[in-house]
Amino acid sequence: MAQNRKLSVGIIFGGRSVEHDVSIVTAQQVMNAFDQDRYEIVPIYITRDGKWYTGDVLRNIDSFKNDAILSQDGIESVVLSPDVRHHGLIMNPLAGRFSKSEVKRLDVMFPVIHGTHGEDGTLQGLFELADIPYVGFATMGSALTNDKIITKQILRQNSIPVVDGITVTRDAWRANRDDIVSQIKAQFAYPVFVKPATLGSSIGVGRADSDELLEASLDVATNFDRRVIVETAIQGIEINCSVMGYGDDISVSVLEQPLSWADFLAFEDKYLRGGDGMKSADRIIPAPISDELTATIQQASRDAFRAVDGRGICRIDFLVEPETGTYYLNEINTMPGSLALYLWQETNLTPSQVVEKLVKLAQDAYADKRRNVYDYKTNLVDVAAGRGLKGAKSGAKAVRS
Repeated sequence: MAQNRKLSVGIIFGGRSVEHDVSIVTAQQVMNAFDQDRYEIVPIYITRDGKWYTGDVLRNIDSFKNDAILSQDGIESVVLSPDVRHHGLIMNPLAGRFSKSEVKRLDVMFPVIHGTHGEDGTLQGLFELADIPYVGFATMGSALTNDKIITKQILRQNSIPVVDGITVTRDAWRANRDDIVSQIKAQFAYPVFVKPATLGSSIGVGRADSDELLEASLDVATNFDRRVIVETAIQGIEINCSVMGYGDDISVSVLEQPLSWADFLAFEDKYLRGGDGMKSADRIIPAPISDELTATIQQASRDAFRAVDGRGICRIDFLVEPETGTYYLNEINTMPGSLALYLWQETNLTPSQVVEKLVKLAQDAYADKRRNVYDYKTNLVDVAAGRGLKGAKSGAKAVRS
């Protein structure tokens, strides 16, 4: 890389996700955090129906008002090529076979898509195929932590306390409503929380303290996901922190207590009250708990980060009973709203320092990956060609007979 060339960073946002709008806000905050003298920021917007675009107009949040972005001048169609020779975007891929498509090489991908098709390992798999360094959890860690049910299983295996819950599938709910309500009531007293297994931002989450509300909450949640978890309610407070790192170098931010007039932070509490993502929600920083409990939760956060093979950044949410010191890990958000920049500011890291560190962590993880052996040559194909595909031929005869 030339000495004075800016590092090109592709910021991917939007996407086919119910958290599409949250992603747009987070992306603007991330792009504004970069030092424009050192980085070339390439905005890459994925529409609600999965079309990819780029252009400087995407860096202005006003362009997205009333879903009018596609009517703006200055955007063009792109795709991220999985071919390692391209190492970036193909511009105007549908221009026609006789048009020469331009390739825009990218040094690092920075996904800020929340939830489905972005935080669940699918986008990370594309980055792996393209062989481009990328910010955040790898494919496996993203897929695991995107699923609340599987995350709980992994955390239990690592002796990290989680809230008890019951898994309900959409098909089972439609077929056996009364039986499922009875099963939940037999195991838990009201109130309970109902959550889609793979969504974030509190979308589809319901609190139920009666049979009627439980049924209504399950109806809503199973519209968002085919698997739902029903959890017992914990009488305590929510405590959050952010974790950042790779390998053995793991940092934990200051703790916060988010505040809400409800018993849990709904989407409106997180994003609509102040208009600036999670950054604008009401909170107490540092969280009003003892130094001993603070240290315990920070260590549990490190342990959880390692357990799910975390890298990059995440926000971890806990449910805490301050009087007893009891805590439960509630959720791991691998691409948190507002990137948890406000928590790192309270930990004496500026937004610019956070995004630069994340890019460096992505490059470190990529260098580590390059140490793996992927090409293992044998003479198996030559041997099989010499023998002929007798197994396939005899199998075909068996089918005909």
